Amino acid sequence: MTTTLKSKLQDDLNAAIKERDELRSSTLRLTLAAITKEEVAGKEKRELSDDEVQKVITREAKKRREAAEAFAQGGRAEQAEREKAEGEVLSAYLPKQLSDDELDAIVAQAVAEAKAAGAEGPRAMGAVMKIVNPKVAGQAEGGRVAAAVKKLLQG
Repeated sequence: MTTTLKSKLQDDLNAAIKERDELRSSTLRLTLAAITKEEVAGKEKRELSDDEVQKVITREAKKRREAAEAFAQGGRAEQAEREKAEGEVLSAYLPKQLSDDELDAIVAQAVAEAKAAGAEGPRAMGAVMKIVNPKVAGQAEGGRVAAAVKKLLQG
């Protein structure tokens, strides 16, 4: 039987508790709570697919990253470090993120495809995003993708 991403999180949480790893256990506990919340959000309780669990983890990781930035700007280095560390715990469960070069290459190809289909200039943004998004799903954040597309369309 294959283990689901959710049960892996659960197993890792139990291990972290045994090891008294406070950072890992609290991060995984919060993430599992977010997954459970998502499972009971609809009309009926349901199991999330691994893809859906991954989306929850991505969202949680993004929250940590944004909080870390906010704390850093507010001069609260300790909290910023903590949020960053929690984000790193979560990133272990996500697909490897694309490097800027890899992302730019995918976007450049999509821009060329969109141009070939007649979409140019700022109006091409939507067309390019439609081509890029499925290719980078889970490997680059929406904001990063949009910024790369904008940069290349203006260039």
